[in-house]
Amino acid sequence: MGWNTGGDKGGASSKLTTMPNTYTQLYVHIVFAVKNRAALLSINWDERLRLYITATVQNNGHKMLCINNMPDHAHMFIGLNPSQSLSNLMRFVKGDSSEWINKEKLTPFKFQWQEGYGAFTYSKSQIDKVVNYINNQQEHHKKITFLDEYRQLLTSFDIVFDERYIFKEPQ
Repeated sequence: MGWNTGGDKGGASSKLTTMPNTYTQLYVHIVFAVKNRAALLSINWDERLRLYITATVQNNGHKMLCINNMPDHAHMFIGLNPSQSLSNLMRFVKGDSSEWINKEKLTPFKFQWQEGYGAFTYSKSQIDKVVNYINNQQEHHKKITFLDEYRQLLTSFDIVFDERYIFKEPQ
């Protein structure tokens, strides 16, 4: 799955700014958490949330490869269309899904995602591995906490981080 963003007359990429003769293949694993890591994502409606987020990603011209969540955080793996920045996409994903959760009154309190997100890129040869990893989050978190998982991702990608600004402990 690569993007041809230069002059395609149909499909989602034609909605976005295009540049002739631009070809990309960008796979991004994104991790984001509920504000204060509160366990608010309920099994009673988390599938609806995943469908809502998938629609948001696709409506913005990207391809959802995989999405899964735990009660306090979410993972998604996308094929990124370079016509939109990842930060703008995440602004829509988090903003629109928060608004939807609150409008539907799915939580007893005002719902918000925590500021920021982690984004990690992979090659085409790693797609199956990442999809399997995300699909098995429930099993994975029986062995490792979210914060330890997140620190491992940051460390394995050689990302320097400040503990003061990493996702907060649950309150």
